[in-house]
Amino acid sequence: MGGEVSLHMEASPEEVWALVSDVTRIGEFSPETFEARWRRGSTGPEVGARFKGHVKRNGVGPTYWSACRVTECVPNEVFEFVVEVDGPMDGPVNRWGYRLAPDGDGTLVTEYFKLGSSLPLKAYWLVLGPLRGRTNAKGMRTTLERMKAVVEA
Repeated sequence: MGGEVSLHMEASPEEVWALVSDVTRIGEFSPETFEARWRRGSTGPEVGARFKGHVKRNGVGPTYWSACRVTECVPNEVFEFVVEVDGPMDGPVNRWGYRLAPDGDGTLVTEYFKLGSSLPLKAYWLVLGPLRGRTNAKGMRTTLERMKAVVEA
């Protein structure tokens, strides 16, 4: 119940890290999340930091805010966060992240997601997983291509 997309960028891990770990810039890259803000006193990437992302589902709607919490943060290597909700699926519903690895003169960047394991999410993935998986893969590729254009400029 997840997926990933990788792309080589002619940039150092430090340059790529500056983009993937600055959630306030996601609106420049993502086709769905058009803005994000640190919240609850968080001001930058670290484990436990909280932010919220303003999402336009599938790029057309509905539009909503998602509460997020950083779960893994190793500079120049990995930046990962969970999307959390209250209600019947209380807790993390999705895990998103970026892995960075030196690759020749550049960096191999992998964006990934993994859906939570609750019964409602498993049912959702069974019914809509193939469609949503393709949408996420296309969105991740777009995000990485837009980041690549910035770091290689």
